[in-house]
Amino acid sequence: MHFIVALTGGIGSGKSTVADAFARLGVTIVDADVIARRVVEPGTPALKAIIARFGAEVRQADGALDRRALRQRIFSSEDDKIWLNGLLHPLIQQHTAQQFAEATGDYVLWVVPLLVENQLQHRANRVLVVDVDVETQINRTLKRDGVDRRQITRILAAQATREQRLAIADDIIDNNGNPDDIVERVAALHRCYQACAASATRQD
Repeated sequence: MHFIVALTGGIGSGKSTVADAFARLGVTIVDADVIARRVVEPGTPALKAIIARFGAEVRQADGALDRRALRQRIFSSEDDKIWLNGLLHPLIQQHTAQQFAEATGDYVLWVVPLLVENQLQHRANRVLVVDVDVETQINRTLKRDGVDRRQITRILAAQATREQRLAIADDIIDNNGNPDDIVERVAALHRCYQACAASATRQD
């Protein structure tokens, strides 16, 4: 069983930037968002089930899932959100377990945006939180996604709070400042996780 480090953070916190820095050090990345997109690719049973429930409005012209349209639907209906989670979560867990089994290296970095919300922290050996203040989250997401501030506020309200994420953190990367500082911090954490993984292996 691999030593697993779960990486999480709110929208616009810079999780991808941090994960990329670990990847450049040769760390295996298992990304829940990438897996979530893969299980709803055109032709998959999951996408067919989603379209059957929500209609053609959540399908793009090329046949791919319109994630923004689907997001708007589930934010306005708790029943739809529960149904969608019931469909996708088992598929995502299956693909995640497969990638863990195939991983190489000293440890695996598991990128899980909704780690706290879905109470998955117990599945990791350590939790790394990318932390930024709320205003930074909003400004970065406005620039990146081109959505309005009201929608971002709704997304933030649906996510775990900054305090809830920090409460489960073993390690924290403060991403409010210079992005160049991340590289040095990631390198230090990488050495720490290698040592933790080696220690866990000896104990096994």
